[in-house]
Amino acid sequence: MAVKGVNRIILAVHDLEASKAFYRELLGAEFHGANWTGEAFGIQVAISWNAGIELCAPMPGREADCFLAPMLESRGEGILNVVFEFDDVDEPYGRAKAMSIATINAVDYTQAEIDAHLDGMFSRYKEYFLGTRDKCGFAITLGEFKAKRE
Repeated sequence: MAVKGVNRIILAVHDLEASKAFYRELLGAEFHGANWTGEAFGIQVAISWNAGIELCAPMPGREADCFLAPMLESRGEGILNVVFEFDDVDEPYGRAKAMSIATINAVDYTQAEIDAHLDGMFSRYKEYFLGTRDKCGFAITLGEFKAKRE
């Protein structure tokens, strides 16, 4: 199954609120809070579906256990991850596994989780975060997103 295109770019930033203000002013980005997805990793998260960007910053007080803090220190702000969209994400994920590309994390949200945390925008939300940074300089995520039809 062919890639549909880029769903969004995930950016590592130092200051979530300052970055939201910058992209809001520059691009007209409308952000949705998504901290529930990043708390386990020590990061704050905000997604702008209309601008196709997701911002990630270390949570205050969690720099010591946050994978992002040393990366920001050594590389500065920039592209952390590119999310590519597919109609059926399991087929390209099978290719990644066949290439021995590690899976960093995977999510497959239930409708209740989508409704609670993603404003019920989707009827399907599934992602595989791949360990491709050494190969291409950033992580690649394979995603399947189906808009909820009212």
